[in-house]
Amino acid sequence: MIRRDKTITLGDKTMTPIRTLLGRTLSGLFLAVPLASFAQDYTSKPIRMIVPFSAGGPTDVLARSLAKSMREVLGQPIIVDNRPGAGGSIGIDGVAKAAPDGYTIGMAHTGTTAINPHLYPRHPYDPRTDLTPITPIVSYTNVLVINPKVPANTLAEFIAWTKRSGVSANYASGGNGATNHLSGELLKALTGAKLEHIPYKGSAPALVDVMGGSVSAMFDIPITSLPQIRAGHVRPLAVTSVKRSSYLPDVPTMRESGVPGFDEAGSDLWFGLVAPAKLPQPVVDRLYQAALKAMQTPELQQAIRGMAYEAWTLPPTEFKSFMNIEYDKWGKVVKLSGAKVD
Repeated sequence: MIRRDKTITLGDKTMTPIRTLLGRTLSGLFLAVPLASFAQDYTSKPIRMIVPFSAGGPTDVLARSLAKSMREVLGQPIIVDNRPGAGGSIGIDGVAKAAPDGYTIGMAHTGTTAINPHLYPRHPYDPRTDLTPITPIVSYTNVLVINPKVPANTLAEFIAWTKRSGVSANYASGGNGATNHLSGELLKALTGAKLEHIPYKGSAPALVDVMGGSVSAMFDIPITSLPQIRAGHVRPLAVTSVKRSSYLPDVPTMRESGVPGFDEAGSDLWFGLVAPAKLPQPVVDRLYQAALKAMQTPELQQAIRGMAYEAWTLPPTEFKSFMNIEYDKWGKVVKLSGAKVD
């Protein structure tokens, strides 16, 4: 008797038994059918969008505007879940530990994926392996502003002023490891500027003290610095982005100001959509397409302009490569700064 689960040899030909062929075929079907069915049934219930910062802030406003526009595309409510703490890492850790079913997504940031893993000694997730990148949503820049009484109209003049004998120059930040802290340390490393770091609990009180004159300078985002620039309360010297900001067209870049290495190490900042690792590709594609369509809505475009952001998207594979580059790039800046958070 010939057993049907063994290979049969007839002459010089080897025959695969029927049982094996059926097994392989059915295995393929069982793998393909659930995946296709899952993609087809996706968005059968509300989606949760974790925002790693407090309600009412710029990140929250952006996320809620995006959620509203994506809801119209996906046909399901997108519920914003604010989980602040640890520079945004608590919220994104919630994304990383969620089920990879497409019903939990998050609004990641330069800090949560490129800075915090190097800053916190026991960081709970690895953004390179524990997250699925969907697409960036916006990019933005930091702008170096100084108190108007500082005797400098250009970045070169400001750097020279900090090096003068008897000058006690300093710069404020929103806290140790914040992007405006790292921007300051990078400027010191590249130019030799003599600046003492003064960390605050948030950028708002830091900007108040720059306007008041107790602090010489700080790196700030356009949405909060623009009104003060227009009012003459602070003077802008340079932006950290590769290109000039459309909101500050008369302010040169760091490269234009004579610091070419700055945009290679710490330039544009961004927010983007991420999901848990191992998210099925059809769901990744669905979320990406929904985000692209949402970005075309006048409501979201208006919200982005209102926050002085630049709309920006990438396909998921390109976003993943970009995030890996950002991880390495900002890791070097963190090391350079010596910043650590317990």
